[in-house]
Amino acid sequence: MRSLLMMLFPLWLIVPQGLAQKPNYVVIFCDDLGYGDLGCYGSTKNRTPRIDQLAREGMRFTDFYSSSPVCTPSRASLMTGCYARRVGMHEDATGHWVLIPRSRRGLNPSETTLPETLKRVGYATACIGKWHLGDQPPHLPTSHGFDTYYGIPYSNDMQSKERGDPPLPLVQQQKVIEAPADQSTLTKRYTEQAIGFIEKHREQPFLLYLPHTFPHLPLFASPDFHDKSANGRYGDSVEEIDWSTGQILDCLERLELVDNTLVIFTSDNGSNGRNGGSNEPLSGAKGSTMEGGMRVPMIARLPNRIPAGSTCSELGTMMDLLPTFSALSGAGNPSAIDGHDISPLLFATVDAKSSYEAFYYYRRRQLQAIRWGDWKWHLPLEKTFPQWTNSEVAGKGRPGKLVNLKTDLKERNDVSEANPDVMKHMKSLAKAVTDQLGNEAVKGKEQREARTLAESQPMILNAPTAP
Repeated sequence: MRSLLMMLFPLWLIVPQGLAQKPNYVVIFCDDLGYGDLGCYGSTKNRTPRIDQLAREGMRFTDFYSSSPVCTPSRASLMTGCYARRVGMHEDATGHWVLIPRSRRGLNPSETTLPETLKRVGYATACIGKWHLGDQPPHLPTSHGFDTYYGIPYSNDMQSKERGDPPLPLVQQQKVIEAPADQSTLTKRYTEQAIGFIEKHREQPFLLYLPHTFPHLPLFASPDFHDKSANGRYGDSVEEIDWSTGQILDCLERLELVDNTLVIFTSDNGSNGRNGGSNEPLSGAKGSTMEGGMRVPMIARLPNRIPAGSTCSELGTMMDLLPTFSALSGAGNPSAIDGHDISPLLFATVDAKSSYEAFYYYRRRQLQAIRWGDWKWHLPLEKTFPQWTNSEVAGKGRPGKLVNLKTDLKERNDVSEANPDVMKHMKSLAKAVTDQLGNEAVKGKEQREARTLAESQPMILNAPTAP
C-alpha cells in the first residue's frame, strides 16, 4: 500500500522541479506485442533501434501488467483505471470475451475516462488506431473524451462471413471512410495522422493515444517493410512500429516538445507465441493468466524527470496511467478506481514502492491468479471458460499452485505446502476481491454495469446518418 508519507506530501514535493507546465502525453500501445519482442527486452530477432533508444533515454519496467490477457478488457482498464470486471467490460454481452462487430456493449458514460479527465484541464485529445471498446456511435472514442478519432473499431481479424461481419472499416470520427481497410498501410497512415495531430496542437497540452493494429494477426506491413525483417511477417510489422515510433520522436524533437512530453510505450497483452512472437523469459501466452499472457513491456520517457537508462522492478499496471496523468496535470484524484499514481516510481523518488497490496489476474469472468509481492497463487479451478466463443461448455479444470516469481519465473514449482502462511493470506485476498469484484457467476458488491444498447448496426460505407 502507498506509504502514509506519500499520501500526505503535496505533489510539488514528490515531482521534480520544472514540472509546473502541464506535460503532453503520447501513449504508444501495441496489440499482442510480447514481453520478449523488443531489443531492450532481449529480442535478437526484431530490430527495434528507436524503441531501444527510448529505453536508454527513459525507464524500462520489468513488472508491468495488463489487467487482462486479451484486447477489450485491457483497453477498458487503460481508459478507466479499473479492472475490467469492475466496469462490466470483462466480456461481451454475447458471452465473447472481447467485443465483436455490432456489439451492443461499451463503456458506460458514467465512467470517467482518461481523455475526459485531461480535457477538464485543457487538453486536446486524439485516439489514432484500434479502439475495441464498442463500434456503435455511443461507444466510439468521440463519445468518451477524444476530440479526434481515426482507426479501426475492433480487431483486424474480425471479418467473419458466418457471423455476418461487415468488411473491416476504417473510421474517421464516427464515419466509415474505407472498407475493407487497406491493412498494409495502416501503420503508415496512423503515423501520419499522429504527427498531424501533434503539429496542430503543439501550442496546448495534448494526449495522443496511438493503439497500433499490429502485431495482432493477420500480419501486414507496408512495402518499405514487407519481407525486410529476419523474423517473417511478424518482424516486418514490429519493425514498422519501431519506425513509426521514431517518426513520432523525431516530430517531438523538431517541434521542441521533447522535454515536456511523457512518452509511454507498452502492449495490451502478451504475444500469442506464434508467427515469430516471443514472451521470453516468461511462460504462457496471450489468453492465459501465466506471466506471458499479462506481463508486458513498458517504457516511459520524460527527459530530466525520469532518469535515463533506468529500470523499475516495482509492480505497475496500465490502470495506473489515468491516475498518474491526472496527478501530473493537476486534474485531481480520480475516485473509485483500482490504479495508482506511479509518478514516484517514474521519477525514482527515494524509497518509492508499488502501491499494490495485490494484483488480480482475471480471465473473462474468472479470477485465476493473485500476485502478492513475489508470490503468485494460481487458484484451483473446477472448470475454465472457453477462450474465443460464447459457449458455456466448461473447459478443463486444474489444481492450484503457489509459485515464487523471484526464483521461478517459469511458474513450474508448487511451493504451497511449504508456505502455509502465504496460502492463508492468498485465500483471504481471494475472498476480499470476490466480495468486491466478483468471480464467475458471483457478482461483486462494487461492480458497475457497462452500457448495453437495445440494438446495434454494422459499421459500413455510406451508412445513413442517424437522425
